[in-house]
Amino acid sequence: MLDHVEILFENMKPMMKKLKKASYQKNMEEFLAQHGHYFREMTMVMDQAEDKADAAEQIAKTFSEQVEKAYTSPKKGRIDGVVQMDLNFFMIYYVFPAILMTEHKDAKIIADHLRDEWGRRFKDSKIEYTDYDSLYGAFREKIFGIF
Repeated sequence: MLDHVEILFENMKPMMKKLKKASYQKNMEEFLAQHGHYFREMTMVMDQAEDKADAAEQIAKTFSEQVEKAYTSPKKGRIDGVVQMDLNFFMIYYVFPAILMTEHKDAKIIADHLRDEWGRRFKDSKIEYTDYDSLYGAFREKIFGIF
């Protein structure tokens, strides 16, 4: 399940750099075209599950474990603070909105469990999420009119 999901983050730096309304829309379209199968896989797992909460918990654990494994520094034995901040922002701007964009009946359950597992697993990572339209609407030319 969710084999190599850490690949979602491979273009994290360029997708977060100088984020503007037009680039966010383009980035999200490309992100979904390239990685949408992961989000469909999450919803397929939920469709097959009798216990939705348990299935969402397993998705969240698998996802978080793979990201943690990929981004933990072998020297430090943990994820660098700057990298963790980037991962958190990427989750907020791309991963959570992509989950919600599936419009699956269990998308919010998946997002809630992923948010909770992410917060437990990673230091200073008690993040929240919102949908794509809310984020996109918050842009003027640049996010919240700043940068």
